[in-house]
Amino acid sequence: MKSYDDLIRQTFYFPTPEFDVHQNELLFNGVPLMDIVKEYGSPLKMTYLPKVGQNIRNAQRIFNKAIQKLDYQGSYTYCYCTKSSHFSFILKEALQNDVHLETSSGYDVEIIKKLYADNLINKQTLIVCNGFKRPLYTKNISYLINEGFENCIPVLDHLEELDAYEAEANKPFNVGIRVAAGEEPNFGFYTSRLGIRYNDITSYYKEVIAKSKKAKLKLLHFFINTGIQDTTYYWMELNRFVEMYCELRKISDDIDTLDIGGGFPIKTGLHFEYDYEYMAEQIVANIKEICDQNGVPVPNIVTEFGSYTVGESGATIYNVMGQKLQNDVELWYMIDGSFITHLPDAWGLNQKYILMALNQWDKPYHRVNLGGLTCDSMDYYNSEAHSFEVFMPKIPKDDKLYIGFFHTGAYQESLGGYGGIQHCLIPAPKHVLIDRDENGNIITELFADEQDSATMLKVLGY
Repeated sequence: MKSYDDLIRQTFYFPTPEFDVHQNELLFNGVPLMDIVKEYGSPLKMTYLPKVGQNIRNAQRIFNKAIQKLDYQGSYTYCYCTKSSHFSFILKEALQNDVHLETSSGYDVEIIKKLYADNLINKQTLIVCNGFKRPLYTKNISYLINEGFENCIPVLDHLEELDAYEAEANKPFNVGIRVAAGEEPNFGFYTSRLGIRYNDITSYYKEVIAKSKKAKLKLLHFFINTGIQDTTYYWMELNRFVEMYCELRKISDDIDTLDIGGGFPIKTGLHFEYDYEYMAEQIVANIKEICDQNGVPVPNIVTEFGSYTVGESGATIYNVMGQKLQNDVELWYMIDGSFITHLPDAWGLNQKYILMALNQWDKPYHRVNLGGLTCDSMDYYNSEAHSFEVFMPKIPKDDKLYIGFFHTGAYQESLGGYGGIQHCLIPAPKHVLIDRDENGNIITELFADEQDSATMLKVLGY
């Protein structure tokens, strides 16, 4: 019978730059994962830090190459969306690669203050402040403006937001406007709840912003939930967005930047195909063409990449604790963790991740369902991005099988309530950071141990 190794190699182009197998054990970015498991155990979350910088530099290279090829007379700036992962080790790694920041809440600004105190950013760093803002958020944004963060730009999400900065800021400041994007045709409503209506923007600028003694309109922002995709929907929304920039640029010399929210997709399967260079070139070309047709200078381009920055750095590893044959055809592999608490996107959004065995690659394979530890009937994983099935190696008697979900680095900790109460009180797993020294040697560090009962009981008031 064919082995699990045969299955993977015949189904996908394998090995890949990220994944390989040595002596029937999986390597992730050259890291022997079974060595990590032997040292730290399971369940386990891990972050391969060098991947963060690799993806940032790749996007910067792609966009700057497109700008140079098309003789585009604007600049490119890479912003990291902190909401994708707020952890200090992610911010420190990202900020080593000439990135700027996008925030989403008042507490985000506290992180900005800490980064500045630690000399990781300066007062020239671009800080794009998005979201529908509570008073604490506008107050903290005004604090940054008053402290001299000259490129802190609140992006106005509704028509009354500017009033807060007019009252709280004691010096001139720049603002952006978020354009309310149209949603996909299959969405539950037509227009995003966030941003200002397209038809209100020009009149709002003329009647409010242009008359302000403090505010100048610097930036126009839009966000597409699907991210940057080669679809008719995406190009229509992008072109409509650029047309709005042109309309504003004809009546204001202040606006000079387009902020494109919704970033590049990440690999959710080994069969992933996406032409990053083509998409970047088409974005730059479309902006240039529309601006030329309207006779206005092209804008500087800002992109906001969250999942693309951190997603592919992450992995979540489990041990198969036992097998259960519930009828003649449904074989369950029970893992030592929970999809609901550890990978909430897999449960809540049916998100698919790259899933592979860490060991036993020379063993025969069979179809299985993966079951989590909670008592919830939805705590399972039984289909991959390329198939409605999951195949795993058969487990030899008195031996163990470890499995890994890969590219799980974005959102999962914050969605799962990191450090708080977990469903069925299943503890948050250990979190290990993996880096390389100047000679390329692997360095590991335990960032957080497995959550203990005392921390949860304290939150619950016991």
